[in-house]
Amino acid sequence: MGEDAELSRLSAWAHGRVQGVGFRWWTRSRALELGLSGHATNARDGRVHVVAEGPRADCVRLLELLRSGDTPGRVTLVVESWEPARGDMTGFEER
Repeated sequence: MGEDAELSRLSAWAHGRVQGVGFRWWTRSRALELGLSGHATNARDGRVHVVAEGPRADCVRLLELLRSGDTPGRVTLVVESWEPARGDMTGFEER
């Protein structure tokens, strides 16, 4: 299996004005278009935590979209971490 097809788990913390602006809905829509599973969750400190699993190339594409400047609200920073996919999620939820 090539590196791009390797199943990965992306954890991304989006900073900025990302709550109350449709950011989680937008993220869910993009993730589903890419065939990813996971969730986008509001944090108490105003960030949104995005967890997505699927082929690494598709997770990278979602990360690029989060950083694109085309999201609802205003993303000022996205902090990412990677690990192997766990396979414990289905669908993509807004939490």
